[in-house]
Amino acid sequence: MDNEAISGQEASNVLKERLAESARVLRARLDGREPEVGIILGSGLGPLAESIEDAVYVPFREVPFMKTSTATSHVGRFVCGTLGGRCVLAMQGRLHGYEGNSAQEVAYPVWLMSQLGVSTLITTNAAGAINESYQVGDFCLMADHINFTGRNPVVGTDPDGLAFRFFSMLDAYDPALRALARQVADEHGIAVQEGVYLGLLGPSFETPAEIRAFRTWGADTVAMSVVEEVIAARHVGMRVLGMSLVTNMACGVEGASPNDVEVLEVAARRGEDFCTLVTGVVAGL
Repeated sequence: MDNEAISGQEASNVLKERLAESARVLRARLDGREPEVGIILGSGLGPLAESIEDAVYVPFREVPFMKTSTATSHVGRFVCGTLGGRCVLAMQGRLHGYEGNSAQEVAYPVWLMSQLGVSTLITTNAAGAINESYQVGDFCLMADHINFTGRNPVVGTDPDGLAFRFFSMLDAYDPALRALARQVADEHGIAVQEGVYLGLLGPSFETPAEIRAFRTWGADTVAMSVVEEVIAARHVGMRVLGMSLVTNMACGVEGASPNDVEVLEVAARRGEDFCTLVTGVVAGL
């Protein structure tokens, strides 16, 4: 076996050993709770965690090998308890590549959720609208994505790792989960869009020229997260629902120049409907 193969196998073993230790520690902190649904709460969307009943809170920094959040409004902790009648494990805040995290570090908590038995992932974020028919405050279900981060968490020399190296991304965003989300939205009179999400590394917002290019690719929304999480989830067979809150028009659309303040303001305004949507989806699983 050559040195490259050896180093790849060692790296794979290290990742699996670290995940096992993280899972051991986090499982002990959950005091017998067995989560089946994972929820990642994006910028301004963290308050949903306050709706989780009988909750246990575990800061990321208290889980071995986990990085912690540094982004504005991202609390950086796991919240485990009951939502919509099911046991959920929510990330109140996420990890981003622009914080200096590698693709595998961004993916790490998703793989950790899988180790704990989570089979369905709901990932959410604040996004800019490229599609000019969208409006600020709209919710958009992700039908597909374009990974323009230049990174993939499954990259490595070991052919197997946590799961088989090659896997399909067809219907990465589960059609049945999207249908359930639309049903919940209709029942509560909440309008939702559905489109293609484009993920970038950040942290700078996009240029108007980039937005024009992305539109020609078929992208409807854009932001700086989600895609690496979804690749990791699909790698280990998790079902995924992705949902964005449109907090701004993308740079140059209708003269927009995005900033972090408006993102949080819009998220606060749509917080109640966001909680209704996510809770309804969890209840309907």
